[in-house]
Amino acid sequence: MTVLVAGASGFIGTELVGQLTAAGHTVTTLVRRAPRSSNEFRWSPADGTIDAAAIESADAVVNLAGATTGRIPWTPGYKREILYSRVSGARTIADAIGAASSPPDVFLSGSAVGYYGDRPGEALTETSAKGSGFLSDVVEAWEQAARLTPPSTRVVLMRTGVVVGRGGAFTPLFPLTNLGLGARFGSGKQNWPWIALYDEAAAIRHLLTSTLDGVVNLTGPTPATSRQITHSLAQTIGRWDPWVVPTFAIKLLGDAGNDQLLSSQLVVPERLLADGFVFRYQSVEKAIGATFAS
Repeated sequence: MTVLVAGASGFIGTELVGQLTAAGHTVTTLVRRAPRSSNEFRWSPADGTIDAAAIESADAVVNLAGATTGRIPWTPGYKREILYSRVSGARTIADAIGAASSPPDVFLSGSAVGYYGDRPGEALTETSAKGSGFLSDVVEAWEQAARLTPPSTRVVLMRTGVVVGRGGAFTPLFPLTNLGLGARFGSGKQNWPWIALYDEAAAIRHLLTSTLDGVVNLTGPTPATSRQITHSLAQTIGRWDPWVVPTFAIKLLGDAGNDQLLSSQLVVPERLLADGFVFRYQSVEKAIGATFAS
């Protein structure tokens, strides 16, 4: 297949491009600068513009673009950027697919488990209702933009959790833990939906040729708490993690703290498992060990 990827240079995108290339697919990418090769096409989500040739030549489109939620604090201006970067990107691609004379077969649109909000003790599948909070509202608008894609193209909304790898949420966690500053966040009992970086990209590859459409949870097959994740990282790299970041301190971060650190979400990849996808990493401990063990 010829797969067009937005966000190809990011944490997940880099892994995905590598796996797609290794599997024999042709990868083209969307870039905001002037293209430097024949496999790059220019787009500007802010302006709603995209090189039509990018869409016409693609069998599938994968959109992973969007401002990072890892940048703190979330000022009012940055919260607008988090929302607009996602909605404008999905809408630009959906509109371009609608205008194409030869549209792609599938549009895999990035999404997030933030949709479910804080739901302690509740198993959350793709049919679970929307939660509350800033990220929940962002995801709803993001997915609505992607759903504007014409029905002739299969659309998959990939609700992803914390990706275990040398990037993303682990960008601050790893160096702090390595310095002996590993900590429990609040009670540590909140469920953090996770997925190994390899499995995230492998699941996206699986969805390229699957018949699934609509919402699909991209999370690991076994649940893990915040404390399991931070302690497993410390154990893997041989460090102590005796510290606690109290709940009141996390709440001072506003939506960033509440939505990313304190929310509890036991998200189940029900549709992915039913579709026959096999995870390489069945537990968060194995995913962290494979990534960070020296």
